[in-house]
Amino acid sequence: MINKKSDREIELMREAGRITALAHRKVAEAIAPGVSTFELDRIAEQAIRENGATPSFKGYGGFPGSICASINDVVIHGIPKKNIILKHGDIISIDIGACYKGYHGDSARTHAVGKISKEKEDLIRCTRESFYEGLKFAKPNNHLSDISHAIESYVVMHGYGVVRDFTGHGVGQKLHEDPAIPNYGDPGMGPLLKEGMTLAIEPMVTSGNYRVKVLSDGWTTVTVDGSDSAHYENTILITKDGYEILTTEEGGKTNVKE
Repeated sequence: MINKKSDREIELMREAGRITALAHRKVAEAIAPGVSTFELDRIAEQAIRENGATPSFKGYGGFPGSICASINDVVIHGIPKKNIILKHGDIISIDIGACYKGYHGDSARTHAVGKISKEKEDLIRCTRESFYEGLKFAKPNNHLSDISHAIESYVVMHGYGVVRDFTGHGVGQKLHEDPAIPNYGDPGMGPLLKEGMTLAIEPMVTSGNYRVKVLSDGWTTVTVDGSDSAHYENTILITKDGYEILTTEEGGKTNVKE
């Protein structure tokens, strides 16, 4: 069942989203060659807790970190560690969730570490832009798969792979709620979008084949062919006329890119 949120719940999710965005900014400011992913995790957790929230990911299903820190061919769920040190030319995907008074915000960004190749820049750009292509269809009475199809079409048009084994999701009192939101598929399928739905839309894009595998730690997910991957995610609200991005420091933006 897809839960539609009340006005009160939406306000709590706006604050959860604001805190998530603040933590992202703090982490982004610290990303540099020589910094460990453990240090980035510490910075994010401090920002979240100082603002009256708790890290959504810490302990979730046994995950040990407050953030997911995924470098180069790691698609998602990279575990922060003291011995994982950023290097010039890396790209790192940071996924952060914050829970405020029982409601979650969830978002992800991919960052350059120092100077990166044009190929990596293009991958990051396409991943971000595919998210906004999907949002063109985020409005009441469109089908959920209209978003999915728009993301896939844009990514494939630019020669990249769309990860199929992991999806976006509903979000609210639970970090993962119905519905699952693939980043691929035919249009006109699945549930109709309704005002009050809150969804985490999150393209995961590879520079090579879309196939992935989970490593022996049970979390770290990498591309099978070793190609690079980028990740872009926001929590959105379906509104009367379209959508609002909840994971911003301004506490919600309507129908605009950040």
